[in-house]
Amino acid sequence: MSNRKAIYYWKCDRPSAFRTLTNDGLSANDIQLIETTLKQQLQKKFGTQTIALEAGGGQGNHLTYLARLADATYFLRLENGPEGDDYMEVEARVLDRVRATGVPTPRVFAVDASRLEVPYSYQFLEYRNYPDLNHWHKAGKLDLPALAATIGKNVAKWQTILPDGFGPFDPGVLRRDNKLQGLHSTYPDYFFLNWEKHLHFLTENGILSPEETWQIQATVSENSHFLQLEQGCLVHKDLALWNILGEEDEIKAFIDWDDTISGDPTDDLSLLACFYAPDVLYAALRGYESYRPLPENFYPRFWLHLLRNMVVKAVIRVGGGYFKKKADFFLIGSGASGSSLEELTQRRIRAAWRGLQQKKECMDL
Repeated sequence: MSNRKAIYYWKCDRPSAFRTLTNDGLSANDIQLIETTLKQQLQKKFGTQTIALEAGGGQGNHLTYLARLADATYFLRLENGPEGDDYMEVEARVLDRVRATGVPTPRVFAVDASRLEVPYSYQFLEYRNYPDLNHWHKAGKLDLPALAATIGKNVAKWQTILPDGFGPFDPGVLRRDNKLQGLHSTYPDYFFLNWEKHLHFLTENGILSPEETWQIQATVSENSHFLQLEQGCLVHKDLALWNILGEEDEIKAFIDWDDTISGDPTDDLSLLACFYAPDVLYAALRGYESYRPLPENFYPRFWLHLLRNMVVKAVIRVGGGYFKKKADFFLIGSGASGSSLEELTQRRIRAAWRGLQQKKECMDL
């Protein structure tokens, strides 16, 4: 087992970063072994039943299946990376904690990250038979500003969870003491983890010029005092429409908490700014404020986190070849292309830097 102490964000910092965790590259024997052992684990959990497995249609970094039993259908997520990551246990506990705050999440029926019986981590989850909100958005059927207010209110609800420490959680402490404990003692220790490495990667790949990289580093350093947190809150860390299930006008579940951390309350709000327009963000802020006030020094902290998140997303997009993909890719809008995603990525990095450097108090994106 490995923990995530050296990880700022799993998708770009794990040892096998940019390796595809899907059935691409798996042999027929590999797939047969996975499906056979999955059925064995399902039978152990739910009793001897006829089980039909089919592809789950996930677009993320996990193998996914639907398991159809006689009395119910379950959604299965598997992590088969070479690191032996055991964060699925953390995510399962977080799903339960978040649901207790009144935020809709799928129930977890089983989780095992030990790899003692099978060569992968897995979760057996409640099957919420709804598309993600990005499906409706790309179809032009989503009133996003209206739903953004609901998203903002739910963010405020899960921020009432106040873990110890900062950054990714320690699965060992969770097992031993039944609590969420961040792997870092201070928030700057986490925020600046792999910071220079990420910037260097973007400079080498032409996303940032050397002058832009220097300016970004200088501006973040000048504002680093805003990162001195006494207490962290729960952060989803991958908040976007494809991680929210629902109807055109109703949210049914927030999913994919596998990057969750203890961090800054502006972080998840800034993640919305990585993808969406100012009217969506203002609606989310109104929803957030209907439940709790915005944090002190909101805008400098917001710009800091938007900049940090956009740098990470740019690393992932370059390393994963996202800028070469077409409109059917989940991150790219209808009629757009990978090159337009690259332009948007660069614009948002520069907008976040200007917002922080010029101390803006508006969503100038």
